Amino acid sequence: MPKIAYRDIRLPAAHLAIVDQANEIIEEIEAGGDTLSLRQLYYQFVSKAWLPNDDKEYKRLGGIINNARYAGLVDWTSITDRTRNVRGGDGADSDPKVVVQDLAFYAALWEGQPERVEVWVEKDALVDVVARAANPLRTPFFSCRGYTSASEVWAAAQRIEGYLDEDDVEQVTILHLGDHDPSGIDMTRDITARLELFLDGDSYNSSDLTVERIALNMPQVEQYNPPPNPAKITDSRAAGYISQYGTESWELDALPPRVLRALITERLRPHIDTDKWEERAKFEADGQATLSAFSEHYDRIHDFLEVENLLPEIELADPDAEDPD
Repeated sequence: MPKIAYRDIRLPAAHLAIVDQANEIIEEIEAGGDTLSLRQLYYQFVSKAWLPNDDKEYKRLGGIINNARYAGLVDWTSITDRTRNVRGGDGADSDPKVVVQDLAFYAALWEGQPERVEVWVEKDALVDVVARAANPLRTPFFSCRGYTSASEVWAAAQRIEGYLDEDDVEQVTILHLGDHDPSGIDMTRDITARLELFLDGDSYNSSDLTVERIALNMPQVEQYNPPPNPAKITDSRAAGYISQYGTESWELDALPPRVLRALITERLRPHIDTDKWEERAKFEADGQATLSAFSEHYDRIHDFLEVENLLPEIELADPDAEDPD
């Protein structure tokens, strides 16, 4: 959507300057095909030394951007809230012919691979960035939302066991991304420990699982120099963290989306057997070509089925019937 004014708000000159800077950042990020959460936008300000790294400044920026959007100065689609989304609904197609298309068929490209991989990220706000790297490689991804609940870790263990039950699968790898702070570092350990507990408890070999922390690590902090935060000394893990890394910490959000995407892709690709992948991709392409041919001759095929009385009779469900659940 374009910039749309819904309220008559007059921003002071200092705020207008910040809005101009925000639009400059947004334009740069959108050129790479990404959108930003408010916190990611804030860290771009900090990394450019346009704002100090302070929670009050983050809240102040949020207020300015909020007013600017209502005033029609910032595009409504440029700032994304990834934690609040509508779900469900009545998805529909206008014609059955639309369904018989090449892209209606996808093959499982991971089928036959000796390894399965998932990408886990600490923050829900970054799940869209992870998706843009994981989806092209058909890789499952998961938002932990901090320390993952016992229910979700157990469910993940069952999923991993399902991978290991497949004849070709020898190893499962979780690529984990989290903040470089006392809790963010410990989350990788916690995920590993609890998944191993469930796997061993279900008589699987936990050595068949690897949890690999791919970000945020000190080499990346040194390379990209994201803005630091004070280490959270109220965190029960702070003492151990400070003794190893010092008094500063860094948030994953501070890395530009393109950097995170490139990092995930770079760490994902070595886990893929290219020959097996290309074999499955060829199978998928052949299936899509067949559907494409069906789509081109849909009316003729439908007429043939009708003449030959091969179309099944359909009984509609009773809308007044009780839900079995």
